[in-house]
Amino acid sequence: MKQYIIVVILVLQASVLFAQQEKKYIRQGNQLYQQQNYKDAENNYRVSIGKQGKTVAGNFNLGDALYKQNKYADAGQQFSKIAAASKNKNVLAKAYHNLGNSMLQSKKLEESVTAYKKSLLNNPENEETRYNLAYAQEKLKQKQKQDKNKNNKNKDKNKDNKDNKDKDKKDQDKKNDDKNKDNKDKKDDNKDGKDKNDQNKNNGDQKPDPNNVSKEDAERMLEALNNDEKQTQDKLKNKKQKGAKMHIEKEW
Repeated sequence: MKQYIIVVILVLQASVLFAQQEKKYIRQGNQLYQQQNYKDAENNYRVSIGKQGKTVAGNFNLGDALYKQNKYADAGQQFSKIAAASKNKNVLAKAYHNLGNSMLQSKKLEESVTAYKKSLLNNPENEETRYNLAYAQEKLKQKQKQDKNKNNKNKDKNKDNKDNKDKDKKDQDKKNDDKNKDNKDKKDDNKDGKDKNDQNKNNGDQKPDPNNVSKEDAERMLEALNNDEKQTQDKLKNKKQKGAKMHIEKEW
């Protein structure tokens, strides 16, 4: 029984000593925070929390020190952890208020609006939270409007690009049609020229086709050849009689 009492006393003494150390580091952290030495203040708050991490003051002040160093994501996580671990309405209201501020600085507007609303659920009388909520809602509305306008501009741009592509395609198709028409006209002109040349050849100084000679023409041609032959032979006889030298050009 005595041993049990001694153990309890030792535990209580250790708890008191730890609490004293915790308060000591929180006080030092607060002093550094007031001096705007937020980095060292953060370190003191972390020591005050220790391994257990249950002290509300140490956790809250740590979140504030992170926020002051523009570590908004880390600060948001810290305040979220406090809100998840507490059932005290006052603590919840402050934790969600600071979480809303962290989300607002991170430009996470929807999350910021949600956090402020949760803060007001736990403390509807906080005018600062109400003002911050209205501010975040207005910023969110502006962003949504900008996003909508941006989407509309992108749609219009895509439509213009599509219209330009369709117009370019139509122009190209028309050029191709005109080019094909010109080529066809040239081919037709060449064909007409060739037909005219063929016709001129047929109507010009074309030699008669021996296979297409009439009987009367053939008889006249044969008679003419006989007459030429007789005249040639008569000349040869006359020249031979006179003793003229002959140069034979043909074999008869």
